[in-house]
Parts: sequence; C-alpha cells; structure tokens
Amino acid sequence: MTADLLAEIREDFLALEQKDRLLLLLEFANELPELPQKFQDHPDLLERVVECQSPVFIFVEVDADGLFHLHATAPRESPTTRGFASILAQGLDGLSVEQVLAVPDDYPQSIGLSEAVSPLRLRGMSAMLGRAKRQLRERVAA
Repeated sequence: MTADLLAEIREDFLALEQKDRLLLLLEFANELPELPQKFQDHPDLLERVVECQSPVFIFVEVDADGLFHLHATAPRESPTTRGFASILAQGLDGLSVEQVLAVPDDYPQSIGLSEAVSPLRLRGMSAMLGRAKRQLRERVAA
C-alpha cells in the first residue's frame, strides 16, 4: 500500500459537488473499522483527541513489518467525526513510518470539505492526524 490511497480519497472528494461530499463522508463514517479486541478490552490504551467535539479515541501501532496502523473510535451519532477518523484509519493503514510522517499536516483542509463542515470539525481531523504522527514518533523512538 502507498500514500496514493490518501490522494485517491482527496480526488474522490474534490470530484464531487459540495452536497455529495457530505454523502461520501457519511459513507466513510459507516466504514470505520471496528477496534481490535485488545482495545475493546483495554480502552485505557486509547488516547482521547480532546480537540474533537465528540469523544474520539485513537491508538497507533507499527507492526513487525514496520507498517503503520491507526485504530480509532468515534460515536455513531457523530458521523462527521467518524468519517474523518475512518478516512485516516483507512488512508494511512499499511503505510511505512516515513510515509505517514510525510502526510501534509493540512491534508484535512485539502479534501474540499471546508464549506460543508465547520472549521472546528476540520481542526478535529487535523488534531487526529497530529496525534497519530506524535504517537508514531514516540513508538519509533521507544
């Protein structure tokens, strides 16, 4: 897998009319991967993204092959936030450490949702990406 998936996701959003971008975001919300059992049993391993209005929690892992995985949870009643978490979880999954750290910090602003969702929500997605990168740097340094 390559960082091309994030570029494809951005292109998919930008190819749509504004109202249809929200529908695509809702599709992503419905596709947020379930948490692995170890996190369901130990939610204390997850970090809260306090910048999000909804209770969002994330955890990053680097597997034995050096590939990145982002696990996230967000309430079903917060589809925008779930959609953002899902975009990151799917778009970053399987990337190398270097590829994840190279994702532009302004990626959330680049997918064409600034007219459809509030700046506060976009900041939440930026915070998720920032925390994921910070956790990744901490894992690599450990």
